[in-house]
Amino acid sequence: MLIAGFSWVMFLLSLALVAFSGFALIDAAIRREDAYRAADKRTKPFWLIVLGLSFLVNVMNVTLASMWLLMIIGLVATIVYMVDVRPALRGMSGGRGWGRRGSSSDGPYGPWNGGR
Repeated sequence: MLIAGFSWVMFLLSLALVAFSGFALIDAAIRREDAYRAADKRTKPFWLIVLGLSFLVNVMNVTLASMWLLMIIGLVATIVYMVDVRPALRGMSGGRGWGRRGSSSDGPYGPWNGGR
């Protein structure tokens, strides 16, 4: 019974890793290519390949459960993207992310107050 419970926990952990790496892959795909160069990070195709391989290994790990070393390497790459690259890319786009929109009077340097 203990082994069955442990395998259930590992299955849920594998699903969480698939979701995490999938989110990172989608986030990397929607960012502009010039933002990668402006943030002085690796290129967009590099991150798409690395995160895509990580996602693929995690999906295969849910079914096969035999690639733990590759899964850990992919997890490290995904964490590096989420902790280092993603904040730099968000900074290049003015810090605006999902669902955050400025006012219609916002200019490139902040809100426009009409000359007051």
